[in-house]
Amino acid sequence: MKKNILYIGLAVIGGLLAGYLIFGNNSSKNLSEEHDHSQEMTESQMWTCSMDPQVMQPEPGSCPICGMDLIPAEPKTNGLEISEFKLTKNAMALANIRTTKVGLAASGDNVLKLSGKIKENEKALETQASYFAGRIEKLFVNFEGEQVRSGQQLATIYSPELVSAQQELITAASLKESQPDLYQAVRNKLKLWKLSEEQIQQIEKSGQVRENFPVYANVSGTVTEIMVKAGDYINQGSPMFKITNLNTVWAVFDAYENQVSLLKQGQKIDIITKAYPDKKFDAKISFIDPVLNSATRTVKVRAVLQNTKGQLKPGMFVTGNLRLRSKIINDMIVIPESAVLWTGERSVVYVKTAPENLTFAMREIALGDLINDGYVVLSGLEKGEEIVTNGTFTVDAAAQLKGKKSMMNDKAGKVTTGHENHN
Repeated sequence: MKKNILYIGLAVIGGLLAGYLIFGNNSSKNLSEEHDHSQEMTESQMWTCSMDPQVMQPEPGSCPICGMDLIPAEPKTNGLEISEFKLTKNAMALANIRTTKVGLAASGDNVLKLSGKIKENEKALETQASYFAGRIEKLFVNFEGEQVRSGQQLATIYSPELVSAQQELITAASLKESQPDLYQAVRNKLKLWKLSEEQIQQIEKSGQVRENFPVYANVSGTVTEIMVKAGDYINQGSPMFKITNLNTVWAVFDAYENQVSLLKQGQKIDIITKAYPDKKFDAKISFIDPVLNSATRTVKVRAVLQNTKGQLKPGMFVTGNLRLRSKIINDMIVIPESAVLWTGERSVVYVKTAPENLTFAMREIALGDLINDGYVVLSGLEKGEEIVTNGTFTVDAAAQLKGKKSMMNDKAGKVTTGHENHN
């Protein structure tokens, strides 16, 4: 009996031990595995904001910037630079994203396009000045843009000096037989103040002093600036009006540093305005500025246009087209207009950094003018690189959502923990 009890006890202990070894160990193993997996998920899973993708937090909650609920962030892809991101083949197809390899400009019309404005011909600009000091009593030209003719009265001026000079003339005229030198000196003084012979004779004959003296236009043209108003006191030589003859105008363009060698004085340039898109104005380059603008890295290029019909107005935007030799244009890198995003100060494109993995990154570039409906690349791209040429805005939106460098955010990888103080 005792032996049976002993055998039963040993059997129970053995069963318990076997059960522990089988089930207890597996249970511990499962618990350990579940714990490790949870810890791994906690360490790998990050949470971000759909409106502020630069926010990254290790746990769910609210966005510290906009207050929206955070969403699970996509797991990081190993091997990518901080500014790089991937797109799937499906996303590329749905958004119709296409890329093109950067190459040299293709032969075509070989046209260089320059942007510019119409300006007054400064050689035809005259400044109407006062030839004597005094007070402006009245202006007969009251608004800019008014047409005036040579000899037209512009204003009247009260001048104490001119009043005294007229009195001297009347006195000297009565003594011209005995003091001819004095008489001649007084007349010459009035002529230096631009009084005509007719005006001087009228003062002599009438014997009366004219208090308010007229100012006449020296040239015909358009009043582009009125520099005085009635009641002003002015000195001798003070400018009163700017009068421009707009029968000829200037078309002034900006040419980039690397384009200067393409331009020559006397070169034909076809000019098109937005006001008359179907009309072409023929001109020739008359001047190339010898000084480079160090801020914009451009030089001024000027052409003279005939404007007898008054179609060209100063301030109009114009485009100048120049034909280039094939060899010159084929040495330039030109990219399609659709590849470029503008931020106001920066020009950016998206470069395919790993063609086999559909990996992209934003890059800033410097651009020149338009040639053959594409932009000349001054710096930032090399021949053979692949860039996005269709769906560029879609790619930029993807970069923003992933917190990468984008058109509106030139810094990538910014992490917000939620503990900063946001004003």
